Amino acid sequence: MRIGLTIRQAALAVALAAAATVGGALVFEHVFGYVPCKLCLIQRNPYYFAIPLGLAAAVLPPRWGRIGLWLLALVFIVSAGLGAYHAGVEWGFWAGPSDCGGGSGAGAGNVGDFLNQLQTTRVVSCTEAAWRFLGLSLAGWNVLISLGLAGFSLWFARK
Repeated sequence: MRIGLTIRQAALAVALAAAATVGGALVFEHVFGYVPCKLCLIQRNPYYFAIPLGLAAAVLPPRWGRIGLWLLALVFIVSAGLGAYHAGVEWGFWAGPSDCGGGSGAGAGNVGDFLNQLQTTRVVSCTEAAWRFLGLSLAGWNVLISLGLAGFSLWFARK
């Protein structure tokens, strides 16, 4: 099967898909009120890195664009790993970070400050999926999207 996209078009498509994915996460947060946990926020970092990388690969000469696609594939393989780790935490396969969900991360201060923080802080646990569709949490969907973007990037980097 031959897909007739150029290196530039492929890199731009990856950048747009990354922007749409992280944009969807931001919609879940700011429109629907799903507060992200620490691992959710960490999973956004590869997308924040991939968007400008994809745009740069789209405007650079094809040789550099191809290198950009290889780097994008690597970024999304890491992203899939982060999503798989988080999904495993949600399913109870392994423990998450000790500070995920407001554990022992409270800073020094007096008891009154601590009590005020407790009243205004909403603890979000990394172990509970806030939303699932077709049995997958957002972390699970991140794995699939990341693997798709990695595969797409690899496909065009090899051309």
